[in-house]
Amino acid sequence: MIDSLDTIYIMGLNEEFDKAKAHLQSEFRLDINKDVNVFETTIRVMGGLLSAYHLSGDEFFLEKALDLGNRLMPAFNTAWGVPWADINLNTLKPHPPSWNSDSTTSEVTTIQLELRDLTRCTGINTFENAGAKVSEHIHTLQKKDGLVPIFISPMNGEFRKHSTITLGARGDSYYEYLLKQWIQTGMTVDYLKEDYLDSVSGMVKHLFKRSGPSGYLFVGELASGGSDFRPKMDHLVCFLPGTLALGTLFGMPQEHLRLAEELIHTCYKTYAIQPTGLAPEITHFNLQKDADSDFVVKSNDAHNLLRPETIEGLWYMYYVTKNTTYQDWAWEIFQAFEKYTKVTHGYTSIGNVKSTTQTKPLDKMESFFLGETLKYLYLIFADNGVEGPLDLNKFVFNTEAHPLPIYNS
Repeated sequence: MIDSLDTIYIMGLNEEFDKAKAHLQSEFRLDINKDVNVFETTIRVMGGLLSAYHLSGDEFFLEKALDLGNRLMPAFNTAWGVPWADINLNTLKPHPPSWNSDSTTSEVTTIQLELRDLTRCTGINTFENAGAKVSEHIHTLQKKDGLVPIFISPMNGEFRKHSTITLGARGDSYYEYLLKQWIQTGMTVDYLKEDYLDSVSGMVKHLFKRSGPSGYLFVGELASGGSDFRPKMDHLVCFLPGTLALGTLFGMPQEHLRLAEELIHTCYKTYAIQPTGLAPEITHFNLQKDADSDFVVKSNDAHNLLRPETIEGLWYMYYVTKNTTYQDWAWEIFQAFEKYTKVTHGYTSIGNVKSTTQTKPLDKMESFFLGETLKYLYLIFADNGVEGPLDLNKFVFNTEAHPLPIYNS
């Protein structure tokens, strides 16, 4: 519910927004004996509460965001400030996840927008300082032409050697938040801009390749600590065209927009070539120019989780270029969602995008479908012009599509 509050508000569903607020006032508690992931809780819950506060002006949402922020702070009590992945909301004891002793690089670097905004709203510097300490520390670490491994230790503050470099899972939003933090702070923190530009150059040098036979531009990954290129692209990587396009609104090189145009076309094609019109979770690309097909989708990768990244990219591309082709592609994808994922009480992820008769519904709808996918679909077709109801010169979207205000410093 919290993840979808601002979607409801932006759509003008005032009665539903008031009902959601009343339910939260009655039922929403944070003093529960439950372990939560610091990253997911920050981007979805804190981000959702702060966005609802900024859009509605209701102090209730800020009060809950502050309570949550205080409960998450013990996770940052490490030697280098790199937070533990999980924390218990009642005992306030942080710990690593059961499957790994390290934290995820994208997770520890994708909490800064929310923590900074909480500080700016409350005047309590603890939150912004905690997030900034992580970013400043990672700025000092050695990278591969701006690219980072996907695991980092809260114990010694170092990247795990030989871990994968990817713009997919566990790597993606590190790069997104370099740009968005710089924008949020009024373009005043130089190292964020420098690290972002370095990372894009590193992507072009190490990760960007073309498929055969059609020559689609895609983003692969580096395994074995950066020495082994793999032509594998998660759906999550399709955040990148939108981020590149956004940067050009704030003076980033126009070459970034050209790259964004090619990448969003590739992301769209991962939908369009499937019988259902829906993209798989992971696409592999052929590198041979004489290959029969550019795309390879393995059975274990053929599921669709109603993810937002391609729709997000289409909205940014439409916002920046005003090219209605991006609306057309978004409409195609929306129709595919309607045809193959809509069920009686919502929408469901499906297990197989490669068949129109055996889609294998998974009976699960992630909150990001309401918080992100539907929001971006609404914005790209909003009636009040290409900019829609939210001006990107005034708001920056967190990685869960919650708009937060841009500050002067």
